[in-house]
Amino acid sequence: MEQISHFIGGLRTSGHGQRRAPVFNPALGEPCAEVVLADGSDIQAVVQAAKAAQPAWGDTPPLRRARVMFRFKELLEQHQHELAAIISREHGKVPGDALGEVTRGLEVVEFACGIPHLIKGEFSEQVGGGVDSYSMRQPLGVVAGITPFNFPAMVPLWMLPVALACGNAFVLKPSERDPSASLMLAELLQKAGLPDGVFNVLQGDREAVDGLLEHPDVAAVSFVGSTPVARHIYATGTAQGKRVQALGGAKNHLVVMPDADLDQAVDALMGAAYGSAGERCMAISVAVAVGDVADALVERLAARTRALRVGPGTDPAAEMGPLVTRAHLDKVRGYVDAGVAEGAKLVVDGRALQVPAHEAGFFLGGCLFDHVTPDMSLWREEIFGPVLAVVRVPDFDAAVKLIDSHAYGNGVALFTRDGDCAREFVRRVQIGMVGVNVPIPVPMAFHSFGGWKQSMFGDHAMHGMEGVRFYTRLKTVTSRWPTGIRAGAEFVMPTLK
Repeated sequence: MEQISHFIGGLRTSGHGQRRAPVFNPALGEPCAEVVLADGSDIQAVVQAAKAAQPAWGDTPPLRRARVMFRFKELLEQHQHELAAIISREHGKVPGDALGEVTRGLEVVEFACGIPHLIKGEFSEQVGGGVDSYSMRQPLGVVAGITPFNFPAMVPLWMLPVALACGNAFVLKPSERDPSASLMLAELLQKAGLPDGVFNVLQGDREAVDGLLEHPDVAAVSFVGSTPVARHIYATGTAQGKRVQALGGAKNHLVVMPDADLDQAVDALMGAAYGSAGERCMAISVAVAVGDVADALVERLAARTRALRVGPGTDPAAEMGPLVTRAHLDKVRGYVDAGVAEGAKLVVDGRALQVPAHEAGFFLGGCLFDHVTPDMSLWREEIFGPVLAVVRVPDFDAAVKLIDSHAYGNGVALFTRDGDCAREFVRRVQIGMVGVNVPIPVPMAFHSFGGWKQSMFGDHAMHGMEGVRFYTRLKTVTSRWPTGIRAGAEFVMPTLK
């Protein structure tokens, strides 16, 4: 069976750890490879390699670092279909969705190509008599990224291009569920001219995560995953004096106003709820039906959900693939069971779905609930599967109150034709990313990605200028080149003269 290894100092290596974990093809329900799991010596080796390579890379002029990113971008474009096929095989998402993931990652590489401009400091002449002041941004050193299974290429690409372009060395700890994409990224970076050791891949589980969090030579950690783990990452990393951005879970709502274009809203909900089998942190899992729009909305959603084409990535007609593991499939099915037990109306039940020739695969059909209330687990908890809950509210104010009362604050969308309603919603709602007639409001690379409340821990959002600020330290210099007779010692705080 294929063995998926680390990538340390420019070489693939199985390291010293003796543990292995299976990597599944979720459409078949069977292992397709095994991944090595790091031990303490592997953690030490990867950090040492990064630490040794970083000083020379950090001293490389930003323009030269940008040229490496340009070549990396070109190679990603050349190999995007190959990378998408790897993602589809190990994650289960359909190839078109996998290709879209690669494209959204490419956008951050394009952004990082502008690092000579983005990293510029500020200069103020004559802040005092013969005194100038200026600032610069310098790399942190060795930084680490801990990334989730649901976007094995996109999320690493939201971190590593900016971190590398800023002059850091990077250690990527991908999910052990779909780790192959990480090695392809490493090899493309190497081909692009990145010096060995500047980018490394450490395969592993919690032992690898905790090892990076506790290692004194890791200056910063970026994380995307569930809220309990994000909270652990943030608390542990900051206690060790590290800079941490930890993005957690979500419960994203889409509000359908009575004046909305219902066909557009239904199209948006279908793609946002069931795309990638709901395994997205920006997936819409709650439709908020305002006023008398609910009956028509549920009727149209039910017909579309029943017609949803579910199958393996090898089926070109498939709109949704399997869930990533048997354990996760069982967990999502458990939420459907709980929704029925709690009194929600199960309008479309996908639990009995069987995909011909893939009976052992981790498939679940689209599930649609109506009359969900805030006391139910369907509303409170992140399900991370193809389950859409419809909550009925009487008016706009009730919709905003419902959304703001949730512990998560990642993303939200509003569908309406009323500009005043949309403006008021954007201004009032307590959510980090807002879409108006856009169901999944993921910012472009030149803006920044991040939620509020229990969806994010840390002071900096991801990519964009927030990413540049996260992966650099600000240094401010005040300088004077005096001539003539010295004035002697001054025993007061310097002031403008």
